[in-house]
Amino acid sequence: MYQFDKKQKIVLAALAAIVAGFICYYVYAKEDNSAQLTYENNSIIQEETKEQEEYSDDTILVHVSGAVNQEEVVELKVNSRISDAIDKVGGLREDACTEDINLAYKLEDGMKIHIPTKQEKQKEETKDGTDNYITNSSGITNNHSTNDEKSVSTKNSKVNINTATQAQLETLPGIGPSTASKILTYRKEKGKFTKIEDIKEVSGIGDAKFEKIKNYISIK
Repeated sequence: MYQFDKKQKIVLAALAAIVAGFICYYVYAKEDNSAQLTYENNSIIQEETKEQEEYSDDTILVHVSGAVNQEEVVELKVNSRISDAIDKVGGLREDACTEDINLAYKLEDGMKIHIPTKQEKQKEETKDGTDNYITNSSGITNNHSTNDEKSVSTKNSKVNINTATQAQLETLPGIGPSTASKILTYRKEKGKFTKIEDIKEVSGIGDAKFEKIKNYISIK
């Protein structure tokens, strides 16, 4: 059997050490790259998750005035109610009157909510029984009347049933939150109305109710 001399053994040992070094370097580099890729992937996922959270957390701006502790424009989450807006401005004053305000009313971006004082309410009752406490982004008054014959913005204005919001639809005589919601659902599922008479296809709106609102609605 061949025997290596001392010099050959030293050379072989050096070669073995070099090979072992290359193997260790390769394994370490591979693990390091894998860790780097994992870190980068996790960072991308975190960024995407953050963007999705920011997108889903949409907000609206609402102006709150009147008998509240602090009149101001507040930022609220989508689908917030009047009660949420009141909480945001520090609550009601002692002289606030909310008996004719639906605190569960769902708000839309750009609305103004005016909380009347008891004195204001008394003055309104001596006029025509109509309160004007909620206005939309264009400044058109959504009149919430104490009788069924609610006025629509002004006597000469009409509500476009193809573009009206929930709040605007509720200004129509005899149209409450439930029926207004049905109109929006109908419009979303079947498209725009081609003539005002088509609104009678909405559940809850028959000939009698149509007669009440026909002079206050339009399709353009």
